[in-house]
Amino acid sequence: MKLLLWPALLALTLPGLSLGVSTQDHAQAVLKFGPRVAGSAGNEQARSYLEAQFRALGYQTRRETFAYPRFDDLGSDVRVGEQLLTGNALQNSGGGEVTAPVVRVPGVGTPADFARVDVRGRVAVVERGQIPFIEKTRAALAAGAVGVVIVNNSAGDFRGTLGERVDVPVLGVSPTVGAALKDGQPVTLRVRVREGNVQAVNLIAFKAGVDKPDVLFGAHLDSAPGAPGANDNLSGSLAVLDLARRAANTPLSARSYFLLFDGEEDGLLGSRAFVKDNPDMVKGLKGMMNLDMVGVNVSSLSIRGEAPLVEAAQRAGVSASVDTASSSDQVPFRQAGVPTLFFNRGLDANYHQPGDTLLDPALVEQAAEAAFKIANEVLKMAPLK
Repeated sequence: MKLLLWPALLALTLPGLSLGVSTQDHAQAVLKFGPRVAGSAGNEQARSYLEAQFRALGYQTRRETFAYPRFDDLGSDVRVGEQLLTGNALQNSGGGEVTAPVVRVPGVGTPADFARVDVRGRVAVVERGQIPFIEKTRAALAAGAVGVVIVNNSAGDFRGTLGERVDVPVLGVSPTVGAALKDGQPVTLRVRVREGNVQAVNLIAFKAGVDKPDVLFGAHLDSAPGAPGANDNLSGSLAVLDLARRAANTPLSARSYFLLFDGEEDGLLGSRAFVKDNPDMVKGLKGMMNLDMVGVNVSSLSIRGEAPLVEAAQRAGVSASVDTASSSDQVPFRQAGVPTLFFNRGLDANYHQPGDTLLDPALVEQAAEAAFKIANEVLKMAPLK
């Protein structure tokens, strides 16, 4: 882990800073940077912009860096005649390009299914489901296939992992693309992948002198590949910024940390790194509140978590329920014994898609207001033992 403390004068030297800038203005500014995949230029540009906004509110900031290996799909597809059909390389797939006839494999891709067809020197097309991707792929390789296409068993694309490295290209496609791959038809399967380490960064905002916060507000700033990430999760990140604004001149600011996590889309890696690297701070927290996808009203705002914070919410007049089923950046904190709350409005239609370009500032601010009210009740709670 590497700590970088940025000087307070930074906020005075960066352009475009204003305490009167609206949530909508912030959203438009950040979305211009494009998708915020961890390790990308857009990710860093968004973080630097929001860091400046925290500092304009009177907060200090610190960056905590961490690294992890990642498999990146650089653009993979299958060509049928003049038609180019896109898909997603499965993690651990080999890269490369092969041209060969298609063989549609019956069943779900067990060895017995492959025994019913001849896939030697061909591209095996098999349906998703029932058995792991790696078992389908092993069976294809054992039967002599030079490439594998796995067709989703529900609408749309999918991303997946094999769990172990293989030497042939393996592509996941939608049912629509799968239907275009006819038995015996020549295709060119192209899988372009890159494996390497990602340098990721968590951003922390806090008031000078605060090293033992009682409350931590968090959201992940990174987005999925190809997705501008307006709702997932610029909405949560801007809610954390709005919380910092609301708290700036109140006692809450001197007892809180405001975090924008990196690497959530790759497996909650930013929050896991923070918990691992700050055990004493985490141990002393009365509560952690995580905001993820709060800018599109798929359903009313859902606030769920452990009993101590649910009870604090009820005392604040905010509806909340006991539930620990959700997977987001609150999970590593909960696993470390910290009471958590998860703020979410449901899975919208543009989740992880290029169409994730819109958020409703009013909904973002409503989520921030609810968290602010709850946090002030959490401050009254006795310290954790």
